This record gives sequence, structure tokens and C-alpha cells, in this order.
Amino acid sequence: MKNLLYIGNKLSNKGRTVTSIETLGKLLVDEGFTVNTASSKTNKILRLLDMFFSVLKHRKQTDYVLIDTYSTSNFYYAFFISQLCRFLKIKYIPILRGGNLPNRLKTHPKLSKAVFNHAYKNVAPSKYTQSNFEALGFSNLVCIPNSIEIKNYSFKARYFDKVKLLWVRSFSKIYNPLLAIKVLKALKDDQIDAELCMVGPENDGSLEEAKKYAETLNVKVTFTGKLEKEAWINLSKSFNIFINTTDLDNMPVSVIEAMALGLPVVSTNVGGMPYLITNNKYGILVKPNNVEAFIEAIKKIKNQPEQTELMAVSAKSKAEELDWNTVKNLWIKLLK
Repeated sequence: MKNLLYIGNKLSNKGRTVTSIETLGKLLVDEGFTVNTASSKTNKILRLLDMFFSVLKHRKQTDYVLIDTYSTSNFYYAFFISQLCRFLKIKYIPILRGGNLPNRLKTHPKLSKAVFNHAYKNVAPSKYTQSNFEALGFSNLVCIPNSIEIKNYSFKARYFDKVKLLWVRSFSKIYNPLLAIKVLKALKDDQIDAELCMVGPENDGSLEEAKKYAETLNVKVTFTGKLEKEAWINLSKSFNIFINTTDLDNMPVSVIEAMALGLPVVSTNVGGMPYLITNNKYGILVKPNNVEAFIEAIKKIKNQPEQTELMAVSAKSKAEELDWNTVKNLWIKLLK
């Protein structure tokens, strides 16, 4: 079996969200691959240096370097590590995580070509990313969707005597957490009995901003901070609608998890979301940053329980297609 070095942000032990370097990395180990990882350093400069050191340390026994590739400032990790791999003649595989990567291709064409044109293969977690890369002339792509272990998610039918909203994400501006609070305020102003729970760690100051904003609007929001997966899945049993308020997205695992749990999903129609959710079949897609659109969708879910149940069952079936036992075959084919 092959030896892998996985480069990404392994920061869950520092209070951040668990990312693919930990979930996918562990699953690949379970399939017999040897997987070394970097990095868990909090400081960005030290993290980059640790990534460099790891490539140098493992260069002789590494068959492939997997690189989680984002569209924000973390893009530069992928750039520098990929160029080191080119210099050392190690095959590297960027995993195209960032929802705004298609825009990165346009704004930084030279850097992007240096990373993606020389990759052994670029892994797109969604058809959205794949199609955008191909439209700009990149051809060495394979689509391997984000996955979950479906056995860990018990489907539960939901009832809607009260609107109970669940939001799960790290608190970052690009995920627009304030929109969730605006939606709660609008529901209450419309005399709809509603509550909101927001699960996730602080990332860029947005959690503190959200708490202050809720106080300003005089609405009660439950902020749990970071929860382990088992804890938030257990918490989800008490809620009946999952909202995804992001301004940018690719193929978020939290939404796939909600679909597997039977939570009807209302999400902004951005990035890779329409490739995951067929509108009114697996969930409801709405305009980004639009309170009224969210309210209309939530009312539709609440007032049409039979159609909502059909949608939830269909969404569960869609999530089952993304079970690791299916998706792993794509990874094994690529890495062997």
C-alpha cells in the first residue's frame, strides 16, 4: 500500500473545527495507507515551516503528497508546498476545498497554473469546482466528493409545531453567521415561535460579533462553541430545520450530515450547493444574504409537512450516495 503525506490545517486540538486532514486521513489509514500529516501549528508561519520540514523529512518514502487547497490566504500553503514537491520530484495532489477557488484562478492565474498544471491530479470534491476548473483550461481533474460514514447518522422524522433552527459551521465572515440571527429576528417579528442554536468555534472574530449582534436585536440565541461530532449529532435531535447561510461554499460536510439526519435544509444558492442540493428535492435553495427568502422557505417547510417529509427522505438517499464505503473506491483507484 502507498505512503502518503497529507498537508492541511490540523487544528481541532486547538479549538478549531475538525477538517479533512483528520477525517479523510484516518479513513485512508483504515484502508491500509500509511499517512503522515502536517500541520497542527497554530501560528501560520510556523505551520508553513512545519509543512516544509515534513515534506523534506518524508520525501524518500512518500508516494503522494495530498494538499488541502483553500481559496483564502491558506492558498499559499498549497502554492509553496506544491512548488517544493515539484523541485523534489514528488507527486502531489491538491484537494480543491475552497468555495472561491474558481475566482482565485482568475485573480492569480500564474500562481494557480504553477500549482494545478503540474499536479499529478487535482481532486475536486464537487462537480461545481471541476466544471469551473475545466472551463478555465485545466484538464487533470477527478471528482471525488466529500463523504460521511452513513452508519453514524440516524434518520429522524421532524415535526414543526415550533421552528427550531440549527446552524453548524465555524464562525467566519464568509459563512455569514449574522444572517442566521437576522432570520430568527424576522421569524419572531412575524409572530412565529422560533429558536436558533449555532454550533461552531470562533475563527475570525465572527462568534463574538454574532453574540453582540443577538444582544442588539434582543433575541436569544444558543451558542455552543465547538462540539465534537457525536455531541452535535445528539443535539440535532432537538431541532427541525438546518440553515446554511454561507456567501461562499463548495460541498460542506455539515450539510451532507444534516441531510443524513433527516433535517430539512435551507441553504444559500452559492458555489457548489446546487450540485449537492436539487432545489425542492433535497432541500430548498435561496438567494444569498436574503432574510425574506429564508423566511419564505422556512414557512414552506413548516406549513407543508408531507412535502417536507418527502424531501427529507430524498435527501437521506442523496447522503447515502456519499457514504465512505462508496467514495473510498475513487480514492483507492487514484492512489494505487
